[in-house]
Amino acid sequence: MLKGNLKKIKKKTLPLITATETSDRVIVRVGLATCGIAAGGRPVYDKLLSLAKGRANVSVSPTGCVGICRYEPIVEVYDRNGRTTYIKVDEKKAQDIFEKHVLGGEPVTDYFYVEEDGTPVKNLTLSRFYSKQKRIALRNCGVIDPENIDEYIARDGYFALYKAVTEMSQDQVVDTVTQSGLRGRGGAGFLTGRKWKFTKEAQGKKKYVCCNADEGDPGAFMDRSILEGDPHCVIEAMAIAAYAVGADQGYVYVRAEYPIAVQRLDIAIKQARSYGLLGKNIFGTNFCFDLEIRLGAGAFVCGEETALMTSIEGRRGEPRPRPPFPAQKGLFGKPTLLNNVETYANVAQIILHGAQEYAAIGTERSKGTKVFALGGKINNTGLVEVPMGTTLKEIIYDIGGGIPNGKAFKAAQTGGPSGGCIPASYQDIAIDYESLSGIGSMMGSGGLIVLDEDNCMVDIAKFYLQFTVDESCGKCTPCRIGTKRLYEMLCKVTEGKATLDDLDKMEQLCYYIKDNSLCGLGQSAPNPVLSTLKYFRDEYIAHVVDRRCPAGVCKSLLHYEIDSTKCKGCTLCARNCPVGAISGNVREPHSIDVSKCIKCGVCAAKCKFGAVKKV
Repeated sequence: MLKGNLKKIKKKTLPLITATETSDRVIVRVGLATCGIAAGGRPVYDKLLSLAKGRANVSVSPTGCVGICRYEPIVEVYDRNGRTTYIKVDEKKAQDIFEKHVLGGEPVTDYFYVEEDGTPVKNLTLSRFYSKQKRIALRNCGVIDPENIDEYIARDGYFALYKAVTEMSQDQVVDTVTQSGLRGRGGAGFLTGRKWKFTKEAQGKKKYVCCNADEGDPGAFMDRSILEGDPHCVIEAMAIAAYAVGADQGYVYVRAEYPIAVQRLDIAIKQARSYGLLGKNIFGTNFCFDLEIRLGAGAFVCGEETALMTSIEGRRGEPRPRPPFPAQKGLFGKPTLLNNVETYANVAQIILHGAQEYAAIGTERSKGTKVFALGGKINNTGLVEVPMGTTLKEIIYDIGGGIPNGKAFKAAQTGGPSGGCIPASYQDIAIDYESLSGIGSMMGSGGLIVLDEDNCMVDIAKFYLQFTVDESCGKCTPCRIGTKRLYEMLCKVTEGKATLDDLDKMEQLCYYIKDNSLCGLGQSAPNPVLSTLKYFRDEYIAHVVDRRCPAGVCKSLLHYEIDSTKCKGCTLCARNCPVGAISGNVREPHSIDVSKCIKCGVCAAKCKFGAVKKV
């Protein structure tokens, strides 16, 4: 394929995906990423598709995640008046939107996104949610049909690959990525260009390029959303990387629990092959490169690079000692380049627009943007991409819309099971690699879980450690046994059976596990415990000394009581108690038999007068 063909496709397709003031064409996009489908996007899409049937000037197509997952299903209409966003759309709303807006030209304001102050927003990209975002990795997500290669090309897709293989040498590509300052977005933050350089300089005729799409952190969905919304950006970047390091074969290792991402990636690879963008003699040059998908079985440890490669080879996914590093001896014993999905998603834009433009974004040592999966106790759950250096406070309040129900922000957990908890006192910290590691947390792959005053930090540490215990491959003793013993100590704390000496022993064990585990899973497993011990030690002491959980979460340390001055004797609590622990006469105060109570909390949830309280 020649560059001229790319230009022809762009010229032909661009008007079909971008409405203009002089066009009568109406484009309807329906969010059909996992979040949209889970919220009921399929029936909405089918309804709009049936309504548009036979209308030449109306097109309806799927798209990826727009970002604000809380308001899915999302439908966006592009016409001569610009882009209009509709939230929480069902089949009835879809009919209204089609009849009144698509056919009648009048937006349906009742279905607009509304800001916290009550202001309706016609175009979501002009909302406060988007105001501090800068989309590079997510530039096409929610904008194009991910199953249509022409739409990707219309947005300058594969032009960076053409530029790399026909206008640049391998060294120039590597130098450009190096000068951009791009660092690996999978967690460690290693300089991408340096890794490419090591692989290029490694001796060997056969080399591989791999993509880590085995996103296993609880609450993380950045890589999944990119593959679902813009799979071609990863394919293009892997081809550029292959040209730069001298590889001719690539593998995308993606977890099988991501069926939509796998399906769209498979479609995209086949489309790229049919266009001559994968395979032999790409763009008429001597460069040859092809891709295959390998499915992971859901093992968290396979996110570690050597375990991932071992799994691709068809063996049990366990890490192996380094050195040798994958750049020298990786997949099948050959030099191998491995980056994660988000890292690759930045590459084409760097090649296309130059290193300096990318390097101008972010901080001195952390360049570009970072994608976060924003979840937990936050109003605007979803996917955000912000320049490095954006503060935690800006993400939580300006983008995330603050904490629901007027609760106080307590902490943010970053980096998943390998990360740490950032207390509210550090909410003004700039989010970059150095700042987070300096306070005992880490960037990780990009999960950002917000916690409020009702969260118990000991329980949070226990949750992440239990995950690590379950996911340890068992190859090394410090991780296999050490994390299990650490988890048992945390259980003692939450059950009110621990002593202050146990806290000291926990801390000692944390450092032993960090210093002696084979791979990053074990080495970082104690981080949630260490960070909560550091910033929330008072909660640990309350559990140990006072036998009390300040947040009222740990069941062993709490019981329920009924305030006789508030109880109206409505019997609602008694009628809903699953074990019959509540007694009392109608219109008289009730009481709870603590010997029968299983502490399920149903009574408190059902009480309309606030009479049931945790003690």
